[in-house]
Amino acid sequence: MTRICSNCEFENQDDYDFCAKCGTPLVEGVESKDFIVLKHEEPKINKKAIFITYIITIALSWCGFIIGVLFKNSSVISFTFFGLFMPIFLLQDPDWNIKKHGLIQLLISVVGVVLSIYVFLS
Repeated sequence: MTRICSNCEFENQDDYDFCAKCGTPLVEGVESKDFIVLKHEEPKINKKAIFITYIITIALSWCGFIIGVLFKNSSVISFTFFGLFMPIFLLQDPDWNIKKHGLIQLLISVVGVVLSIYVFLS
């Protein structure tokens, strides 16, 4: 049988005297002791680091296209594939917010690589 907290309606184990979520006493007559309630907070994303990953991804994946347009017969196309590494790395993160940036960067990279190949072959 579980004990349901009257304050937050969290289901606690039967042997708990205090709510595991908010610390409210679950048994009448039990006085609360000094204790710390740990709250789960979402991890904060370092916006500067995400911005830097965008710059690196764009620079690497679009360099073959830009240099190929400016200087014909350039072999810089081999560097464009390095632009795919950063988004693939971000897609492996368990946090959905970082995965979202990885998907956006992957789309940017694929477009840059395809355009680089097109310029190289034409």
